[in-house]
Amino acid sequence: MVTLNKIIFKSILLLSYLLIIAVVLFLISSLYGYLNTGADRSKILHTKIKKIDQYLPKVTWLEDGNLGRKMNAQTLSEIESNYLDAWFVKNSAFQTNSKIGIDAYYTESARKNIFNIIGANKKLKITIERTTLSHNPDIFLFSEDGQLVVLEDKNVVEYKRVFKDNKFILEITEIANYKVILLLEDGFWRIRHLVKESVSDFDKKTNVALPISTSIKGINYYPQATPWNMFGSEFDINIIREDFNLIKNTNLNTIRIFIPYQDFGRAKVKESKLHKLRQVLDAAEKNDLKVIVTLFDFYGNYAVIDWTLNRRHAETIVSAFKNHNALLAWDVKNEPNLDFDSRGKMDVISWLEQIIVLIKSIDKNHAVTIGWSNISSASILKDQLDFVSFHYYEDKDIFEERYIALKKIVKDKPLVLGEFGVTSYRGFWKPFGSSEEKQAMYYKEMQAVFAKNKIPFLSWTLYDFDKIPKEVVGELPWRRNAQEHYGFINKNGEKKKSFEYIFKN
Repeated sequence: MVTLNKIIFKSILLLSYLLIIAVVLFLISSLYGYLNTGADRSKILHTKIKKIDQYLPKVTWLEDGNLGRKMNAQTLSEIESNYLDAWFVKNSAFQTNSKIGIDAYYTESARKNIFNIIGANKKLKITIERTTLSHNPDIFLFSEDGQLVVLEDKNVVEYKRVFKDNKFILEITEIANYKVILLLEDGFWRIRHLVKESVSDFDKKTNVALPISTSIKGINYYPQATPWNMFGSEFDINIIREDFNLIKNTNLNTIRIFIPYQDFGRAKVKESKLHKLRQVLDAAEKNDLKVIVTLFDFYGNYAVIDWTLNRRHAETIVSAFKNHNALLAWDVKNEPNLDFDSRGKMDVISWLEQIIVLIKSIDKNHAVTIGWSNISSASILKDQLDFVSFHYYEDKDIFEERYIALKKIVKDKPLVLGEFGVTSYRGFWKPFGSSEEKQAMYYKEMQAVFAKNKIPFLSWTLYDFDKIPKEVVGELPWRRNAQEHYGFINKNGEKKKSFEYIFKN
């Protein structure tokens, strides 16, 4: 019995020993495989640097051949990806004065200069917000062993904003030319040299102001069942066609619609959304309606590091519809001045400027404007815009006076009242509020002012709505209920008294 127990005990020890050896061999083989397949940089750096999600400047390769080995498409794609990643991590490093990520995209000799700049900026308490907006690389040499690339990157548009002690001191947009050497190390293209050869100022001036092809008499539009979600899962082009026909029969000629940034896919605009927008523009054209397309709805991040993503979004949409017959104008963003306090006035205006320049570089035939929330902000960037658009929800009795005063400031640019209106809500939350009669009188008086001064207008809005998203007016019931009753048609589909004054010749 003792002998049997000893045999069992020795067997267990032997099996345990063999199991331990097997585990060790497995771990060693796994490590060997990991080292031979190439490590994930994001895991090595304990960070997630993904150019595809965070950095998408426009890249245009000059394809005129190169010395040395022939370049294939896959290698070129890898070079572009690693090259842009290198720019992104350097931009991030200068903004935070951190070295994270630099060693992954620059060789040992190249990173020394970057580290020196970071060290000097730290001592001086300087930080730099920066991004590149476009690159035009041209490969001069691809070595026969496939380990080295020499390229020139021409007309790189760079934006920089410099802070000292967290206080803004300088903003600049410039055009620079670079000579670049990249080495293939550990399966990745790292920058060995990046030398700025020349630099010049970037001209922010846009084209000569474009005229508005239509004397605007219009309305801001959402389908009644899907306000602020016009292009969502309940999209119904038949309902939209019926609404456009109704709008046309009121003798209005223009509608203003909104493109939500997130819903449309951000930097990678969804083809399904473009298809829906195309159907809307086609329906407008069929009813002889012109369309003002408002971009970047429900977007409020103006950070420099995200500019390249915003630009890809705008570029895709503007390029897709710049030749559509229904298009009247591009509205860069709805009421961006409401973000001045939370996001910083300078940040918002700089963001708007570069989007204006981008749109005008793509579409040279349609006007560009901004839908400011009030008259006070309406003159901002007036020289870069083709017409000035503002909203008015204040005292109607002083509207004409304020409009004339703004006209003197803006001078030669057309003025468009992009939104105006009044609610007909009177209920529990506002027992002494408005009424359909008061709403009708408001529109009657405003239309008289428009006719007298020949003021282009777009009213708010065709329908009363059952539900207003909290992102629009918040959750306070007295605000939400009032917003639900701005329409000319009530929730039952009946025309309100104000409908008579939706437009008066």
